[in-house]
Amino acid sequence: MKTNRIVLLLLAVMFSISALFSQQTKSRIIENGGTGKYSAIMLSDASLPTHTIFRPADISTFTKKHKLPLIVWGNGACFNSPWEHVNFLNEIASHGFMVIAIGIMPEENGEKMKDRSQASQLTDAIDWALAQNKNKNSVYFGKIDCSKIAVSGMSCGGLQALEVCGDPRISTLVVCNSGLFTNPAGSRSGMPQIGKEQLNKIHTPTLYLLGGPKDIAYNNGMDDYSRINHVPVFVGNMDVGHGGTYGQPHGGEFARVATAWFRWQLKNDRKAGKMFTGNPCKLSLDKVWTVQKKNMP
Repeated sequence: MKTNRIVLLLLAVMFSISALFSQQTKSRIIENGGTGKYSAIMLSDASLPTHTIFRPADISTFTKKHKLPLIVWGNGACFNSPWEHVNFLNEIASHGFMVIAIGIMPEENGEKMKDRSQASQLTDAIDWALAQNKNKNSVYFGKIDCSKIAVSGMSCGGLQALEVCGDPRISTLVVCNSGLFTNPAGSRSGMPQIGKEQLNKIHTPTLYLLGGPKDIAYNNGMDDYSRINHVPVFVGNMDVGHGGTYGQPHGGEFARVATAWFRWQLKNDRKAGKMFTGNPCKLSLDKVWTVQKKNMP
């Protein structure tokens, strides 16, 4: 009888360890890992079950001298899962970034989690990443660049990014298919209720990516751009409407442009920066984009 109990106890321990391991390593490969130098993976970490992580699958090459810049992301409609943006976020991660999106990891069959999220989940992601970087027991110990942090989001998620834009830890802001309402009270239920005065809290170089006049956020985003005069700001419009190109293979044009911005701002990649700098800048020569910029070379 005693032997049976020991066996049952050992089986229970083994089951618990197995369950914990599977929880820690729940992951999925998106589009063969992306087109960047670092084949990426989407995963859920047991210590951060409220978010989804996109990062290089092999992080052994990232060290204290070669760290992962951090990007946190808010989803369209403030959904509590990045199911609309996996191609886009995975592609960015494949270029050597740690991307943490609000919400649970989408299932392979395309789970469409539509529960609402909060802007505070963006700063929760930053807090978690910085703690992991200091934790000697973490696989991310010493691998995350705490001085290079981007906050970004699409549509309602872009409003969430603007809601936390005053955080002093942020290095750059990227607002996609979004912009603040002149009258926040007239915005849809569940959206952040913040007015144009919030733009004064922006303290970093800022990129707006919009879908042209067909984009329901076009007027709001362009109005934001017109009001931002105290930091470098760039706006790119592609005539694709509010949905952008996130679901296209490897995130389409929006991923290409956003990745170049992140490479420039978070990795000091001057070659990537030429997409936005100079007169004319390289993106302005691309027929599918219309651009404007202020306070930039």
